[in-house]
Amino acid sequence: MSNNGQLKKFPGIPTTADGAGAVVWVETHISQGAGAYPITSSTTMASGYNTAVVNGKPNLWGDQLQYFEPESEHSSATVCEGFALAGGRVTNFTSGQGLILMKEVLFTISGKRLPVVFHIGARALTSQSLNVHAGHDDVMGVEDVGWGMLFCRSAQGAADLALIARRTAEETVTPFFNVQDGFLTTHTVENILLPEPELMKLYIKPPNEALLNMFDPYNPIMTGVVQNQDSYMKGKIAQRIYYAKVMPALKQAMQDYYELTGRKYDVVESYRMEDADYAIVGMGTIIDTAEATVDWIRDNLGIKVGAVHVTCFRPFPGPEIVAALKNVKTFSVVERMDNPLAQSNPLTREIKAAFADAMIGQEGYPYIERIPQVYSGSVGLGSRDVSPGDIIAITRNMEDADGLPYFVTGIIYPLALTVKEDPDIRPSGAFSMRGHSVGGFGSVTTNKIIATIAGDVFDKKVQAYPKYGSEKKGLPTTYYLTVADDRIRTHSELNFVEFVPVNDANAFLYGNPLKGLQPGGTVFINTPKTTPEDVWLNVPPKAKKIIRENNNRVMALDAANF
Repeated sequence: MSNNGQLKKFPGIPTTADGAGAVVWVETHISQGAGAYPITSSTTMASGYNTAVVNGKPNLWGDQLQYFEPESEHSSATVCEGFALAGGRVTNFTSGQGLILMKEVLFTISGKRLPVVFHIGARALTSQSLNVHAGHDDVMGVEDVGWGMLFCRSAQGAADLALIARRTAEETVTPFFNVQDGFLTTHTVENILLPEPELMKLYIKPPNEALLNMFDPYNPIMTGVVQNQDSYMKGKIAQRIYYAKVMPALKQAMQDYYELTGRKYDVVESYRMEDADYAIVGMGTIIDTAEATVDWIRDNLGIKVGAVHVTCFRPFPGPEIVAALKNVKTFSVVERMDNPLAQSNPLTREIKAAFADAMIGQEGYPYIERIPQVYSGSVGLGSRDVSPGDIIAITRNMEDADGLPYFVTGIIYPLALTVKEDPDIRPSGAFSMRGHSVGGFGSVTTNKIIATIAGDVFDKKVQAYPKYGSEKKGLPTTYYLTVADDRIRTHSELNFVEFVPVNDANAFLYGNPLKGLQPGGTVFINTPKTTPEDVWLNVPPKAKKIIRENNNRVMALDAANF
């Protein structure tokens, strides 16, 4: 996404918000109702929408918002189906197993041409264990249901693509998913330009002008009937007429949005690809980290590498992908999932198919003489950190004549790439905090409040997010905050920090909370101890050694009792 000040008519309302809050802002202005069943990490979207309903907030056209919470995610999707059949503009918020549970209903929603928009906090699916954090297993599990699918990588994208998805859905009578990474976007507070109500009212038609009421007794329409051998195939294939309109309408919706706001989106977004020999391709927050690391690699290693973000996964932008990647030697596709029994993971598979179509001269594809070497990796599963060091390792793997065609990062495994360097790629002059808690103490909320104050009051660029554990069971919870004068692009855990609050001294027993604390930095310890000697007595020897060597300051207070 880029800005162009000359085109801005609606520059946005500057504030700080997380991806969930950004979606709630948009949907409480333009929709009429929501059907949702709370599931992590989409719950805050549903609760935010329901709060607006309880407060009696109307949408932009004066309709009182409605909220329905039935007994399951499957039922919530059915609620949305009925709401849309009656001509209403409706939305839904879900994640993980909730999305998979809906799948039966998703087919009928698209088959009946109901232009709803569902917002997904993409999450790893429970398999060998339960994980509620970021993964693309859930959305790839519904890639075949006939819905458009957009991936954002920031709170800004969550808001803007919500409007673009809605506009495209209603113009093509095709439902859409607006996907953001669970926690890494849904719960990350950062600077955002909220779309103005005047913009939304101009960009999106009133519901009664954009939607068809199929339950109008005065204009009855037959829907959902039984079709046997004589009819079913005709109805199924006839839907291609609608789907052929989706990509042109989506591109036009993105262009219109750009002209109104100056915020540009494309179905495929390239970064420093003009002269690139190598490329890293993916969807979601990973590519923000990749773009920031690409700059460091070019400046410090001299490797010509670029990054490509696939904003639109459905309809798949085959010609645009080939155009972006056809001149590189090698590219690596990074995906937040793994399907070992498939020929390739989903995004890799689609890109390979696109290049095959280009090679045979499929209409609409750019001419190519060769297919670049394709590498594929599973990264960031269950919110496993993807650091700048991992991006560098992926780049070095492409340079290596014996590079792994399939790789993983962030774990110890025979196919894992080795991280040789993990540089500090924060904006110049940035101040970062990594807090450690055992159980919570309200620290995650406090961290977000600090970010809001720094952004809204002091006009700083901020990014605040949690690394949740099972805090109700007393397990470690880590939270991060960066404040800077320039935009913070990385979405990864902070290994370079100036301040480390330790909300419970037991955090020293769960690892090394002082990792990456810069020389001269500060440690805060929440403790009931009242003398420096007693505070210091509870600090483990290894931590004492680090503090002495780095000349770190130690501050202590019984803050939990204030």
